[in-house]
Amino acid sequence: MVRVRKIPLIEREIREHLSPAALDAVFSNAEIISEGESGTGQGKTSFLGSTMLTFDVSALAQILREPADEGTARRLAVLLAKDGSLDGRIAPIVRREVERISQGKAQSVRGETRIRTQGTRVFVDIDVEAIL
Repeated sequence: MVRVRKIPLIEREIREHLSPAALDAVFSNAEIISEGESGTGQGKTSFLGSTMLTFDVSALAQILREPADEGTARRLAVLLAKDGSLDGRIAPIVRREVERISQGKAQSVRGETRIRTQGTRVFVDIDVEAIL
């Protein structure tokens, strides 16, 4: 007896991504910690420091559909790392922090971002370099 295998006409794909509304809520509830210092060298004033954004998933339990647990925090971290809007959301926060700490106007700001989790918290660490 020959077994006939049927092939699908329509392929289905499930993709996960972060909704803009959820990201707005996550970022509006972020804890922000920054440190750094400015110095002058080669005729330019520069700033070196870091900014850490902390997103506590358990603090968002009332507004999120997903459970506010460690698994959701890990998924948030993975999806944040892939999200195309992350740099655009982080940049104004980092610039504001550089200007607050240095008490000067930043001409250019760049950073290197790392994302990690611990429990229900997601940490976005940004090492910052700026020209003032």
